[in-house]
Amino acid sequence: MTTALISVSDKTGIVDFAQALHALGVRLLSTGGTARLLLDAGLPVTEVAEYTGFPEMLDGRVKTLHPKIHGGLLARRDVPAHMAALAEHGIPTIDLLVVNLYPFEATVARPGCTLPEAIENIDIGGPAMVRSAAKNWRDVAVLTDASQYAGVLAELKAGGIGLKTRFALAVAAFNRISDYDGAISDYLSAIDFDAADAEGVPARSLFPAQSNGRFVKLQDLRYGENAHQQAALYRDLHPAPGAIVTARQLQGKELSYNNIADADAAWECVKQWHTGAPAQAAACVIVKHANPCGVALGASALQAYQKAFQADPTSAFGGIIAFNVPVDGAAAQALSQQFVEVLMAPDFTAEALAVFQAKPNVRVLKIALDGVQRDGPTPWARGQNAMDVKRVGSGLLMQTADHHELQRADLKMVTKKQPTPEQIEDLLFAWKVAQYVKSNAIVFCADGMTLGVGAGQMSRLDSARIASIKAEAAGLSLKGSAVASDAFFPFRDGLDVVIDHGAACVIQPGGSMRDQEVIDAADERGIAMVFTGVRHFRH
Repeated sequence: MTTALISVSDKTGIVDFAQALHALGVRLLSTGGTARLLLDAGLPVTEVAEYTGFPEMLDGRVKTLHPKIHGGLLARRDVPAHMAALAEHGIPTIDLLVVNLYPFEATVARPGCTLPEAIENIDIGGPAMVRSAAKNWRDVAVLTDASQYAGVLAELKAGGIGLKTRFALAVAAFNRISDYDGAISDYLSAIDFDAADAEGVPARSLFPAQSNGRFVKLQDLRYGENAHQQAALYRDLHPAPGAIVTARQLQGKELSYNNIADADAAWECVKQWHTGAPAQAAACVIVKHANPCGVALGASALQAYQKAFQADPTSAFGGIIAFNVPVDGAAAQALSQQFVEVLMAPDFTAEALAVFQAKPNVRVLKIALDGVQRDGPTPWARGQNAMDVKRVGSGLLMQTADHHELQRADLKMVTKKQPTPEQIEDLLFAWKVAQYVKSNAIVFCADGMTLGVGAGQMSRLDSARIASIKAEAAGLSLKGSAVASDAFFPFRDGLDVVIDHGAACVIQPGGSMRDQEVIDAADERGIAMVFTGVRHFRH
């Protein structure tokens, strides 16, 4: 007779699954609350304490840690000595293990969780059983998630669980144990043992003594950044709402490594306007080589796109385009007139999708923003990464992600000439864009659109000159424009260059030893300048 041991913390779907097992003639063993639940459902269940002949003890901490359990799980059916040992000690085999673990991750995520509460939710018997069953995967099928129940039942009804499925279940089991142990390690190694609040909630470092990255592969990629490199795309175990890895590709060729990297840059930039602006609700961002080359606000997706495209039509060719609002037929018709690599939006109308059917190579991604809380309590709730990670030689650089949002109240007016309300709007817009431009960044803007973007230069002077060249090539005037610089001007020469090209107001962090020299230069040239007190390097 096939024997199943069922011991689950999350009891979703377990009664139906156990009933189906019973109908197939499977003997049921269970523990504690799970056993009571199955008994209440009228199922014949043998409680583990009765099975082992050893009572639960230490508040249930010791119940499945018994040779009769682990012998039944670990014994190889194809090794005569193993089977003889089971017979000698009166240990039946266990063929199916259904276990999910104490909710450690959910417990420590709860505000106010104390260290004793966290410790109490570290499962011992469950992981031990899962490891035993997964190690002996040829003989024991181990289920660690309710999503696996239906597939296993289907195979049992068809005659038995295949080896491929057994192996996949074992891999999933070891992955779950790895995730669980990693979460425990992350939590415990971040604790300052001597620091706690009045309720005994431990103080935790943002950067634990050991970092255990855990990611799930979404797909292998054809190649990496270059054709001689290999690559794959992974996601967080629990991706944030509205993140690029939650995208659903509606049509088009397979995404490349560079497509995904550029798409993420465009998407993160456009999400800044997720809730829209009072008068201009739609935002469009066009990215090339991870830098915005055109960003604009408009009354509609079409208008936002037209303005963004106008900013740099040359760079927009073969670009990555993102919207913060659904794309309709009118916008789709305009987009179809140019070569687009990737197109992203929260949604697409049926008319828009019909337009893109004529361009089957265009990669169209739908990324829902419904779950994003613009003012959510955590980066995850706001659809953001909590941490940024950069690989260095045999190590990682980790930092909190740059999600600083400048408020009007944060602006420091430092020049005799004050910016007008319209100029402040342009300055704030330019600042949002500059945050997503590679340093050294210089961004010229006016009327809710970029006019010229200078990115990634070793000299801020060169970035300013490149931005002006871009504007000239696009036939756009920089006269009266607003300029954002991601870092301070260390000398007045950088400020003089942007003013020479037409800037009427400037936003920059400030903080240089020569701030006064730069302020005096602004006063001399008759422009308004504001300090933010915040730098946005993006290397």
